[in-house]
Amino acid sequence: MKHSFYDVKEKKKVDAEVTEKVTYGESGKERYAFKAKTDDGRNLTAFVGKATWDLATV
Repeated sequence: MKHSFYDVKEKKKVDAEVTEKVTYGESGKERYAFKAKTDDGRNLTAFVGKATWDLATV
């Protein structure tokens, strides 16, 4: 699945293949995110809403 990420080094949005779905925070205050990697191996993270996170297939 592809998703749009902001690449801080390049200072622009890029589309990358989502490698995993993760959650951050304690129970009741979770934040949902997608993780990906750039072509040169840098990590990308994009925080998304729960509905988007639930629909995603990785």
